[in-house]
Amino acid sequence: MKKTVMAWCAACLMAWLSVPAAWAAGYTQTKYPIVLVHGLFGFDQIGPVEYFYGIPSALRADGAKVFVVQVSAANSTEVRGEQLLSQVKQILAATGAAKVNLMGHSHGGPTTRYVASVRPDLVASVTSIGGVNKGSTVADVLLGVAPAGSLSNAVIVSVTNGLGSVINFLSGGGGGLSQNALAAAQSLSTAGTLKFNAAHPQGVPTSACGEGAYVVNGVSYFSWSGAQPYSNVLDVVDPALALTSLAFKGAKNDGLVSSCSSRLGRVIRDDYAFNHLDEVNQTIGLTNLFETNPVTLFRQQANRLKNAGL
Repeated sequence: MKKTVMAWCAACLMAWLSVPAAWAAGYTQTKYPIVLVHGLFGFDQIGPVEYFYGIPSALRADGAKVFVVQVSAANSTEVRGEQLLSQVKQILAATGAAKVNLMGHSHGGPTTRYVASVRPDLVASVTSIGGVNKGSTVADVLLGVAPAGSLSNAVIVSVTNGLGSVINFLSGGGGGLSQNALAAAQSLSTAGTLKFNAAHPQGVPTSACGEGAYVVNGVSYFSWSGAQPYSNVLDVVDPALALTSLAFKGAKNDGLVSSCSSRLGRVIRDDYAFNHLDEVNQTIGLTNLFETNPVTLFRQQANRLKNAGL
């Protein structure tokens, strides 16, 4: 009996010691570079704080080539998409790679989809994380409360455009990226995404809450998202997301995007115990302690792309 127990313990120890090897050298080494694309009011890095907090270094540690781009903090999907396309071309020229793997959070989801739609030859895959692929009720409410042309709308647009410019400046973007908060809100609304999807339908589910095509024009499509607006009592942003989640009237959401709206291509999951910021390991890593670490999800996706030859 004693020998059996000792043998079992030894086997468990060997299995535990083998785990790091499986997650070590080459685990995230995709064929094509990974490009991370931020969402609304996002940035690449401000001081020591990354938008994709701790994610680029975790991907690079095991072999991935990772680029974090900066597009307008607030603007239409098409404007942000053209900005991203320009940077993708620069990345391809610098690395000699034929394609890139695009990973976009929030408004970064449709932004990456735009590039894959207009230049599929440059894109190996699109991964949408909490992406606004069928609109956000929060944007609908905002536009309804402050319709275009109203005084409240003018104030909101002025303040948010200013915020976008400040974010752009602090993250090293200078004054080169235009900001248009109204265009951003319209792009993220249900009506705005319906119009966008008519022109760029690749990977978008045709049913209300299903999966989309896994591969279109040689581009592979993936998505995942959260569904728990309040996830960490230490995160000062969580109460605000709990409040905005009320706009969804009980439908699963991460505080800013419904689970059904986030779905694109192959859906990894749409119900992680994350809110919208948890999905990119914010605020500074204060995510749900009882859910898979978001950094791990990005690593797993890189490995998934690697195994698919992407």
